[in-house]
Amino acid sequence: MKIGLFTDTFYPEINGVATSCLNLERELTRRGHEVHIFAPKCKGWEENQRDHVHYLASAPLLVLRDRNVAFPTPITSWEAEKLDFDVVHTNSEFIMGIFGRHVAHSNGCALVHTYHTVWEDYTYYITHGLADDAARAVARKYSQWWCDRFDRVIVPTGKTLDLLRQYGVEADIDVIPSGMDIARFAPERHSAQERSAIRAECGVAPGERVLLNIGRLAKEKNLEQVLRVFPRLREVCPDVRFVIVGEGPQRGYLGEMAKELGVADAVTLTGPKPWERIDQYYAMGDVFVSASHSETQGLTYVEAMASGLCVCAVNDPCLEGVIEDGVSGVLTEDGDDALLAGLIRAFSDEGRTIAAHAAEHAAPFSTQVFAERVEACYEKAIRAARGE
Repeated sequence: MKIGLFTDTFYPEINGVATSCLNLERELTRRGHEVHIFAPKCKGWEENQRDHVHYLASAPLLVLRDRNVAFPTPITSWEAEKLDFDVVHTNSEFIMGIFGRHVAHSNGCALVHTYHTVWEDYTYYITHGLADDAARAVARKYSQWWCDRFDRVIVPTGKTLDLLRQYGVEADIDVIPSGMDIARFAPERHSAQERSAIRAECGVAPGERVLLNIGRLAKEKNLEQVLRVFPRLREVCPDVRFVIVGEGPQRGYLGEMAKELGVADAVTLTGPKPWERIDQYYAMGDVFVSASHSETQGLTYVEAMASGLCVCAVNDPCLEGVIEDGVSGVLTEDGDDALLAGLIRAFSDEGRTIAAHAAEHAAPFSTQVFAERVEACYEKAIRAARGE
C-alpha cells in the first residue's frame, strides 16, 4: 500500500502522537509499504529530513507556544496529491487533518483517522476558565462531526471508544493501542556505568532513588499534585529525588512550586531530551509516576514498564488492560493522601517485586502488533471506500 500519514507533530518532537506516528511509519515500512509523513517543521527537523518525510512551513501556535502549526501551500498540496495514496491516515483534527482529508478526496482514496486527544480536556488553553463548559461542548460536537467523516476511526483504548460513542460518533471504530519498540527499553541494555552517568547528568547523587516523570509539562498532566505530595514522601523516603524530563508551558511554574515547597534541592527539571536517548533516561528511574487524567492511552506508562520500573498512577479508564494494581504497577484513587500511599507502596518491597516483572507486562504493546492491526484497519477502510 501507499500510505499518507498526516500529523500536527512528528519526530524530533517528543510526545505521544509524534512517537506513535514514528513507530507506525517505521513498522509499516518494514512490512513493505510506502509511507509518507506530512508534518509541521519543528526544532531539529533538518536532521530528520528524509525522502518520505515532508516537513511543511510552520509557525508557533498562539495558545501553545511550544507547538508549531503548519501552512500547507498549493505546491505542497499538488506534491501530496500526485503521490496517489491508497489510504490517508490523519492524526490531527485541525490543519494537518484537514490537509490530509483534502488530499484523500483529491485521490479518491480511503480515509482513516486516529483520535489521539480528548480535546474537551484542553479547552482551558483558550478559555482560561471563562465559559469553559460551552467550549467543552463545542469540542465534543466538533469531535463527533469530524470522526463521522472517515471510513474508519482508530482509538487507543476502550475509554476513548466509549467517549466517542457518547459524543454520538457512528463511524466504524477500531481499538488499537499504540505500539512501541519494547526491546529498545529492555533494562539489560543499559549497563550500571551508563545508568550512573545519566543519573549524574540529572543531578542524582549516589544512593538516591529516583521518582521519574517523562513527558510534556502541561497543566493536564497534573504534575502539581505529585509535587504537592513529594515533601510528604520525602519524610518517609528521604533518599528519593524527583526527576522530571520534558518541556512545556508549566516548566517554570513547577520549578517555582518546588522552591515554595522547600524541595527544590531534591527536584530536577532536566528540560527536553533527545528521543533517540529517551530509553537511557527511563533506565535511571526506580518508580515512574503519573497523576494525569487526560491520557487516551499513555505510552509513557508502557515505556516505563518496559524499562523495568514500577509505575504508580492515579487510576483512570485508559489504564484498563495496561496496569493491574499490585501486579504490573500501583494504581491509586484520586487525592493527595491516596497518591502518597501509592508512592510509598511503589518504593517498598512490593514495588521492587512489581518492577522485576514489569517488562513482561509491556510485551503486548509492541510495534509489530500495532502495525499488523493498523494494516488490517486500512484494508477494511479501502473496502469501505470502494463500497464493498
